[in-house]
Amino acid sequence: MDFTEEQLLRYSRHILLPEVGGKGQSKINAARVLMIGAGGLGSPVGYYLAAAGVGKIGIVDDDKVELSNLQRQIAHSMDTLGSYKADSAKATFEALNPDVNVTPIKKRINRDNIFDIMKDYDIVVDGSDNFPTRYLINDACVIEGKPLSSGAILRFEGQVTTIVPGKGHCYRCLFEDPPPPGLVPSCQEAGVVGALPGIIGGFQAMEVLKLILGKGEPLINRLLIYDALKTQFRTVKVRRNPQCPVCGENPSITELPDYTQDVCSI
Repeated sequence: MDFTEEQLLRYSRHILLPEVGGKGQSKINAARVLMIGAGGLGSPVGYYLAAAGVGKIGIVDDDKVELSNLQRQIAHSMDTLGSYKADSAKATFEALNPDVNVTPIKKRINRDNIFDIMKDYDIVVDGSDNFPTRYLINDACVIEGKPLSSGAILRFEGQVTTIVPGKGHCYRCLFEDPPPPGLVPSCQEAGVVGALPGIIGGFQAMEVLKLILGKGEPLINRLLIYDALKTQFRTVKVRRNPQCPVCGENPSITELPDYTQDVCSI
């Protein structure tokens, strides 16, 4: 890629890094990332991917901006109340970096459309807020061989892991089946501190950039857990389960099950 003078200045701090350089920045500019959810996690992920120069970002979210979102969903503002989150995020990210092409996808993902939505992207980021959606995204990514950054937040705790099919665990290796409805409260029911998604979303964006660049050690076979009240991180080792129903040696899930909920962003 031949950079303009403006691009050389914009990405100069990246280009100075031996792990990135001009070649790595070109990879970033050519990358295609699908974000599912434009809420608390999607906001910082999108901000940093757009700032980094990721060339194509898809945003799946059919929710509209509400006042209660603004405590943590920093891609939106008072000016965009009532607008679709995907449209609001597109305007925010493209205003930050005109090199970036953001495609708003104002749909609810389900087993009938997720493969069609994913097909034009290289990496998927999960910023959803319910277990059926997380399993839907995981299963679809494993079946299609798409790398996935999975993040979750609740109250003062967050977690993030990176799933690369064929190289390590998947979400079902951590938790084989979703918990019964109502067992784990949502952020709407239990609350979440506003700065937490910025921390976890920042980790997700960093994981995506490492995958694009092929540098460092992504959180493959590892789950990073952050406790904000104690300011503590811990990393749990995860192994691919040979009996996993989706990524195991003899998978029983080769077509997507009938998930009962649609996407909701945190």
